[in-house]
Amino acid sequence: MTQHTNARSTSTNTTPSGLGRRSFLGGAAAAGMTGAAFGTPAHAAGVRTGTRGRGGRFRGKSVLITGATSGIGRATAIAFAAEGAHVGFCGRRAESGRAVEREIRDAGGEATYIQADVRVADQVQRFVDRVASTYGGIDVAFNNAGVGSGKLPHEMSVEEWDNVQATNARGVFLAIKYEVPHMLRAGGGVIICTSSSAAEQARPNGAAYTASKRAVQGVVKAAALAYGTKGIRVNALLPGTTDTPFVRPPGIADGDWATYKPAFGRLNIDGLERMAEAGEIARAVLGLASDDFPYMTGSSVAVDGGSTAGRKMIHPGAP
Repeated sequence: MTQHTNARSTSTNTTPSGLGRRSFLGGAAAAGMTGAAFGTPAHAAGVRTGTRGRGGRFRGKSVLITGATSGIGRATAIAFAAEGAHVGFCGRRAESGRAVEREIRDAGGEATYIQADVRVADQVQRFVDRVASTYGGIDVAFNNAGVGSGKLPHEMSVEEWDNVQATNARGVFLAIKYEVPHMLRAGGGVIICTSSSAAEQARPNGAAYTASKRAVQGVVKAAALAYGTKGIRVNALLPGTTDTPFVRPPGIADGDWATYKPAFGRLNIDGLERMAEAGEIARAVLGLASDDFPYMTGSSVAVDGGSTAGRKMIHPGAP
């Protein structure tokens, strides 16, 4: 029988871009675009939240997610629950975490929010162990928590550099460290770690972020080799720029943001020429976690609208 936890807590996402309102509007004006001309296509809509009356590819599976109080993590938690999974997730923002938990449960899904900071080893261990205890193990882990930074190397403090590495790279290592024993006891599992298209396409003010996301790819490759014969598949997901609080600077009005997004896509994203929606990245995670890719491990999968396939120059302040 499914147990429930009373633990509560928060998220790890911060905004990597230092752009202000004027820069955003200037970029949109330079492209000569408006939100009305380039609205979000219907197929890019978010994931459904309900589970009532649905079978689901992940019915009864236990899914662990780090950094799921907003953005891609939140969308993925909702998507897994909608497919029947029991979802245990963490983040640093308690109010946001409780809201996501309520949203999933109100829609008929099962989720438990547990406060944890992925930079702190004992908090990660407690989080992982609690999810495994609550839901009878861990079938799928999505190690997604991350922060960004938008400073040139000489302008960044050592503490800022260390925070990005501790969250994005060390946090993935810690999650894998404590997830793997549960999967070994169960005879297998799937681990997906969030890297970034920035691992393949750096920008001048992205040294810390790119370094951390390249490190994630290295950890994934090594873990895939270490645990492949034990039934554990490990892959990295490389999202492109996605319309989430992670990339939207504070203080930008909804109308201005709606105007800027298509301009950004036209200028910076080859192929689809638009930002991703969080639900689209979530669907990619579910696909990689499903039984459809039994021979894929140690891979880095770009879901970036074609940005790394092209040659466009990323705007200096782009996420």
